[in-house]
Amino acid sequence: MEFGVFSVSDVTRDPVSGTTPSEAERIDALTQIARKTEEVGLDVFAVGEHHNPPFFSSSPTTFLAYLAGQTSTLKLSTATTLITTNDPVRLAEEYAMLQHLAKGRMDLMLGRGNTAPVYPWFGKDIRSGLPLALENYNLLHRLWREDVVDFEGNFRTPLQGFTSTPRPLDDVAPFVWHGSIRTPEIAEQAAYYGDGFFSNHIFAPSEHSLRLIEFYRKRFEHYGHGSAKQAIVGLGGQAFIAKNSQDARKQFRPYFNEAPVYGHGPRMEDFMEQTPLSVGSPQEVIDKTLGFREIFGDYQRQMFLIDHAGLPLPAVLDQLELLGEEVVPVLRRELESKRDPETPDAPSHASLVKAKYGDAAPRQPRPNANRGDNVTGGSPYQDTESALETGVAR
Repeated sequence: MEFGVFSVSDVTRDPVSGTTPSEAERIDALTQIARKTEEVGLDVFAVGEHHNPPFFSSSPTTFLAYLAGQTSTLKLSTATTLITTNDPVRLAEEYAMLQHLAKGRMDLMLGRGNTAPVYPWFGKDIRSGLPLALENYNLLHRLWREDVVDFEGNFRTPLQGFTSTPRPLDDVAPFVWHGSIRTPEIAEQAAYYGDGFFSNHIFAPSEHSLRLIEFYRKRFEHYGHGSAKQAIVGLGGQAFIAKNSQDARKQFRPYFNEAPVYGHGPRMEDFMEQTPLSVGSPQEVIDKTLGFREIFGDYQRQMFLIDHAGLPLPAVLDQLELLGEEVVPVLRRELESKRDPETPDAPSHASLVKAKYGDAAPRQPRPNANRGDNVTGGSPYQDTESALETGVAR
């Protein structure tokens, strides 16, 4: 099972110090958080995509590519890549490039996005959000798996004989999670393609996420990708960790009370009781997270949001220390001891290559220089010798 942290990249006033970091300071801080995530032994770091203040992560592939050069084992991902307002051709190209630069240490989570003004900024209509998500992902899925694509849909100009470059690393598409807070259609989409389903699991009771996850698992099995137990599930969650419960609640309370999303609303204790929010000692966070397995069964990825609402960098780094030293090692041991043997690991680039090629060498696409601009049709790539011999060139 994978453990990691994700950020929504908010630039928020610190209610304790009264200061608001600059965008430059926040970007630098998140870089330090990502490096610390690897240092303490966690598996995954993810960042969201936003195109409006107070968020800075309008170009997650640029940021993650930089982190790829700063890390060596950390898997890099997104806490949402907008499949609606982004052109699928650009997504195919940018994330394939990231896949190469990270040497396969990446995946991505696709989502619709629910910030209404963003849609017209990119020439889209939020009322078409769902059909946009379905059509755009169908194209993205094909662009990573077919050398030459002909496509005609409702939301972009047609493609004729189009090749997305670079081709994915080892000719294996990045693994995709489909993220949702409330939409069963997105869970259906994940199940149809045999992709992962990630439940935000932050603002609503676990029972709400359970309905979506159970639906996804049933549909995953329906489409023939394996048993319901073999479906790939990820969970979000919020945490604030200190050495003891009293310190955790005292330190986090002003940030909770002023948080842009739930500030000036419910009491922190009520929110902790009714949602997945964990505020407490390492043991309290361990106990609450272990309780998720009792609700959802085995799953593959647990992510924590720990840097939002104006929390200063030292407080975030302290939480990472506690996660890496006291929380995650216990969670790994306890969850592994309870794990059903039928439950698969979270997909990795190596496992996807193995699933496609077995023991054969993977295809390494090479542009065929003799074909010019591919004006005559057919693939603009020559097949490698190993691929031709094993019959997996295409």
